[in-house]
Amino acid sequence: MRISYDFHIHTTASPCGDEAMTLNNIINLSYLLGKQIIAITDHQSCGNCEVAVKLGRQKGIIVIPGMEIECMEEFHAIALFPSLDAAKYIEKEVQGHMPYIKNQTHIFGHQWLLDEEGEVAGEIERMLLVATNLSIYDLVLLIKQCGGILYPAHIDRSAYSILSNLGTVPDDLDFKVLEISKMGNQEVFERQFNRYKLLRSSDAHTLEALCESEQFLELEYLSQTQLFGFLKS
Repeated sequence: MRISYDFHIHTTASPCGDEAMTLNNIINLSYLLGKQIIAITDHQSCGNCEVAVKLGRQKGIIVIPGMEIECMEEFHAIALFPSLDAAKYIEKEVQGHMPYIKNQTHIFGHQWLLDEEGEVAGEIERMLLVATNLSIYDLVLLIKQCGGILYPAHIDRSAYSILSNLGTVPDDLDFKVLEISKMGNQEVFERQFNRYKLLRSSDAHTLEALCESEQFLELEYLSQTQLFGFLKS
């Protein structure tokens, strides 16, 4: 079965997310674009995931709770979680390993939490765009313990990627998946990293970017369980 996916989407909870990246806008646009399974992956937060999951269910879209985490090696990794409880647990762990710096909204923008009507339900006051003091090895173990999936984000980029910072993907991390950005040359990376599953997601911070991504996976049937089994194998 051919499944349309996007596993790297930011909302208004990310300081770099556009104010138009409301949960209603993301879900409704994903529905119009034919996306069947998506992940909400704000920086170091899953605060908007619960509402997104509910809204997605109303449209027949599977929404995976996720997070984009910056490890102490200062590159980004995508975490996908089997449940909201697992996501909230990791959020607490991750934020407990971050310095508390108050967000400067006049520089970085707001970090809004939204309700099902699209209204502001709260604001995250701590700055989310900072690295944790968790190593990538710590994160691999932490995410694995809660049944989640962790993989390096946008490995083709010149900043905040595992290749730009480490120069390689260490074998002992035992990643099954790597992500390339929409600008990455898939054929080149498939040859270089042929032992991995390569995902390409939008990393959308704007609605326009969400429209630019059209990627598919072959699964036996559409379910989060089926997806996790595929990505872990």
